[in-house]
Amino acid sequence: MLTIRIAPPLALARPTRLVERNLLVYRRTFMVIFSGFFEPLFYLFSMGFGVGALIGNVPLADGSSVPYVVFVAPALLASSAMNGAIYETSNNFFFKLKYAKLYDAIIATPMSLNDIARGEVMWALLRGSLYAVGFLAVIVVLGLAGFRLVSSPLGLLAFPAAMVVGFGFAGAGLAATTFVRHWRDFDFMQLAIMPMFLFSGTFYPIDGYPPALQAFVQATPLYRGVHLIRALTTGTPDATLLIDLAYLVAMGLIGLAITSRRLGKLLQS
Repeated sequence: MLTIRIAPPLALARPTRLVERNLLVYRRTFMVIFSGFFEPLFYLFSMGFGVGALIGNVPLADGSSVPYVVFVAPALLASSAMNGAIYETSNNFFFKLKYAKLYDAIIATPMSLNDIARGEVMWALLRGSLYAVGFLAVIVVLGLAGFRLVSSPLGLLAFPAAMVVGFGFAGAGLAATTFVRHWRDFDFMQLAIMPMFLFSGTFYPIDGYPPALQAFVQATPLYRGVHLIRALTTGTPDATLLIDLAYLVAMGLIGLAITSRRLGKLLQS
């Protein structure tokens, strides 16, 4: 029987080989990839349901209000996508770059520096998407159990929105890691990630901040991701969602460009 195989465009085919390599490496320890999904899930149950029982409803920007767990769930979905991308583009990417010398070998093949950057972003996006899928599966199960955490049909767009969040952080994570010199430097990255997680409207509205601090928080990438997904799951979209999308896509693309340039300096020096 004649089989017709449609090959992907070359721009995607070569980076895909790097994704295949990473899948083969993790084929026997796949739960290691999925392990970071549990942190946001624990926050959902402890904060969303536990603290939420004491808080009640939380107001939204349009004047409506939702139960606290409904307010927190989309923010933790955005955090899941961020975690998946950051985990893969920080320590793992650094080890392959500095110690395994993986990319020194790869540039001896037809793959270019751009292919390496795109391949690692695709892999990080895959990991972030797995976290998002797992988190959404929990939301669906809770919905079947009577806990409705998505109050709008627009919630169907939460997964592609989470992928956009993952793309933004994947590009930025790769770019930041190319400037890391030692393992201890990752403490500075964590110093940026943790405050974003806690103060980007994840667990409460930012209306209580002073105006200058509100403006600063609104300029952070996780806030844009939280705002995007929360607007979709609660059915409160507005024109600023375009800002969220443009911000996150631009962050990913700029990170890709910086990574390609930095890899050139690091691998050819």
